[in-house]
Amino acid sequence: MLSSYFRDSPEYERRKATPFAPPLVTWSELHAMIPRHLFVKNTLKGLSYVVRDVILAYLLYKLAWQISPIVSNLQLNYRMSSLATSVVNMCLWLCYWHCQGILLTSWWCLAHEASHGTLSPHRWVNDFVGFLLHTTLLVPYFAWKSSHHSHHISTVSVERDENYVPPTRSQTSLPPSNIARIADYREALEESPLHTFLRIIAMQLLGLHSYLFFNCKGSPRYPPGTNHFDPNSALFKSHERTGVLISDVGLAIMCFMLYIWAKHVGLVVFVRFYLIPFMLVNHWIVLLTYLQHTDPTIPYYREKEWSFVRGALSTVDRPLLGWIGRVFFHNVSHNHISHHLFSSIPFYNQPEATECIKAVLKDAYNYDSTNTLRALYRSFVECEFIEDDGEIIFYKNRQGKATRVLAPKAQSNEATIE
Repeated sequence: MLSSYFRDSPEYERRKATPFAPPLVTWSELHAMIPRHLFVKNTLKGLSYVVRDVILAYLLYKLAWQISPIVSNLQLNYRMSSLATSVVNMCLWLCYWHCQGILLTSWWCLAHEASHGTLSPHRWVNDFVGFLLHTTLLVPYFAWKSSHHSHHISTVSVERDENYVPPTRSQTSLPPSNIARIADYREALEESPLHTFLRIIAMQLLGLHSYLFFNCKGSPRYPPGTNHFDPNSALFKSHERTGVLISDVGLAIMCFMLYIWAKHVGLVVFVRFYLIPFMLVNHWIVLLTYLQHTDPTIPYYREKEWSFVRGALSTVDRPLLGWIGRVFFHNVSHNHISHHLFSSIPFYNQPEATECIKAVLKDAYNYDSTNTLRALYRSFVECEFIEDDGEIIFYKNRQGKATRVLAPKAQSNEATIE
């Protein structure tokens, strides 16, 4: 039973064994399958999810203040040993951190939905709610909204995608494939299991803000110093600069409020109640976005073969955290393909939209039930670089080998225009 957690799913194995041919389905064909009522946005319904998740996070925060009194009571009135009370104390805090991390991630996901305008048909409602939720989590809402929209219109385009852009062979300082030796790959890519583990931890805890501050894992077409806080950054168009400034002011106010609160309650309380859940939000967001777009069996396209539909279909639906992910991550991982195709459909209608498009996509629908930690490790060690040439390419691993191959005559030199 335990071994199943370390095995690849049947869906992944089937995809891996099937030579890839780019899908020929058009956006119009997919759009025709979606009932019109799924596009309807309901302000009351959208905001009810916001109110629910804010109230739950607040109640959990208030309950966490009872942890210390409960532990003290166990020790004083029930004469529980110091070791036992320490274990209870740690278990209660672990429970709080895990649950609060998930609830605050739900805020992040709702702000993401607001950026796509799905909480309400009114733009000001979406931006107001999204700004408040993201700012609370120290994310620059309007700046991130801009780069995220650019990601949606250029998904898995080698030249134009905004994040998780794979490095090429030359950028990895590897010699050409026809002369590269195993020793070259080992020297450039191989590392100890401990080093791999530490790099995964660093990505999970710091990846989101490394991207926001330093464009880590972002597009290499931007100059050094590109970030989400400079209104004059190459990321933004001139009309977006006011929104970037508003995001910066909001973050400055939030940081000041956190400083005042931390000064009042003490550093330990600040770390326990806010900082650790905040780091777990970073973990969940990096995990779900990384696995949505980084997989050894999913292609990247260069300009001649890329199209919007091919980009949207080069993502993966995953049942992250099961029903918890559905309820509190608002289908962002379970129904990501449909979201990329039709990002204006409210998140609560995306499960039905997914069922509609699966009938058309058939084998072109990418689903993977592999255990999340196994999938994370697999992508981390198998997705190292792509070749400098080729219009449809797959990641190669630390031995310079791709997991999946192209079907004969797969490259048509003419991408679907829809």
